[in-house]
Amino acid sequence: MAGGEGKAAVPLLEKKPEVYFDGCPGCAMDRRKAENPGIPYVLFFHMWIINLVTCMPLSSLFPYLYFMIRDFHIAKRVEDIGFYAGFVGASYMLGRTLTSIIWGILADRIGRKPVIVITICSMLVFNTLFGLSVHYWMAIATRFFLGFLHGSLGTIRAYAVEVCRPEHHAIALSLVSTSWAVALIIGPAIGGYLAQPAEKYPKWFPMNSLFGRFPYFLPSLCLSVFYFVILISSIWLPETLHMHKLEKREDQPADSPIAYLSNSEDSVKQHITSTWSLFKNWPLMSSIVLFCIACFDDMAYTEMFPLWAESNKKYGGLSFSTKDVGSIFVVTGSSILLYQTFVYPRIIKVLGLISTCRVAAILSMVLLLTYPSMANFSRSWLYCAVNIASLLKNNCIVTIVTCSFILQNNSVPQDQRATANGISTTLMSLSKTFAPAGAGIMFSWAQKHQHAFLFPGDQILFFLLAMVVFLEFIWTFKPFLAMAKESSSSSCH
Repeated sequence: MAGGEGKAAVPLLEKKPEVYFDGCPGCAMDRRKAENPGIPYVLFFHMWIINLVTCMPLSSLFPYLYFMIRDFHIAKRVEDIGFYAGFVGASYMLGRTLTSIIWGILADRIGRKPVIVITICSMLVFNTLFGLSVHYWMAIATRFFLGFLHGSLGTIRAYAVEVCRPEHHAIALSLVSTSWAVALIIGPAIGGYLAQPAEKYPKWFPMNSLFGRFPYFLPSLCLSVFYFVILISSIWLPETLHMHKLEKREDQPADSPIAYLSNSEDSVKQHITSTWSLFKNWPLMSSIVLFCIACFDDMAYTEMFPLWAESNKKYGGLSFSTKDVGSIFVVTGSSILLYQTFVYPRIIKVLGLISTCRVAAILSMVLLLTYPSMANFSRSWLYCAVNIASLLKNNCIVTIVTCSFILQNNSVPQDQRATANGISTTLMSLSKTFAPAGAGIMFSWAQKHQHAFLFPGDQILFFLLAMVVFLEFIWTFKPFLAMAKESSSSSCH
């Protein structure tokens, strides 16, 4: 018995040394993490600022999209502006849908850093061209290529986990979400305050200047300056992908690291099998469906809200300016940042994941049904009411999205999370492709039916959005939403 105990104790006492290969950036990063157990603040900040600037193009567009479509003179009537505006937002998401999985595969082949650099370069070029758009189809094409070449969305999440030790993964992924929230502040502020500068700041930007002839070039130019600075800083961005140039040798033991890493054929077969098994994982797929419905709601609302706020009051709108809408987005983005940091974790501890989703869905439905009546408020009360409603509505969306993201990660083992994230990103982008186009079409239809017998004007818009949220609410119940054991236990606390 003593001998048995001695044998059992050997594996606990003996620890195989880590194997690092010269010239491999992944091994260099692993060695760095082993030697420095603390939080890598510099790498975290670099990753955070990259994700921040790559998230800004979409949010910066919405405050001035209504006026941009109007200036293209493609819409014969004011009521048709929303129809054409929806396809501008959809083109970006369509491009991202077509390439999300490809960029993920490419990042696993050539490395994280090249994909991130390619994304920044493409945004530098096509975002600048978008600001110089002189007709509708140029705007559509440049937005499409912005999404088509946007490869950093899933890559940055993988990178966030790979630059730090396991005990710091939660902080790393939280920073990725927080950078998105800050982009919701800076992006709309840039778009709302800098669009049409010749009209807003005639002393600085004369009508006959470049910015007078291209009224939406200034916000794009400011973003492009950010991209250029981040592109230069990417020179010092370390790679994290393991790149071993190995050949299997006959004298290597079967369980050696070299033999294990060089046995690529079995690894590929196992990877393909595990990938297909994810589609049979109902806890994962059901949480992805909830995530996609919430993202559809988010994109449709984000597309429709500025169109409604900036349209004339005689069409049921609020007659807001781009500066007004930009200010509302700044308030909303600031609230999301504070809410995610301080409020959301406490709500989860009290209610759990599923109950939190249901409460957020109910509150979101109630808010949406009150929007049409705001057009009757006086100017002083109107601005305050819209800010509060938009603040609450966006935090409800963020709540459901974050809960679904947690459910997804709890539904798969660690070695399948990257693949699951790729599937989730692709399906999410697909849902966001249909959302702005659908919202734009419905907005245009609502503008033409101001005196309909049932749900006149914009009432039908907000009613349909409320029905999308109602679908989110229904999906949180069995048998639609299935939870893994880990998710079930966490939702009870």
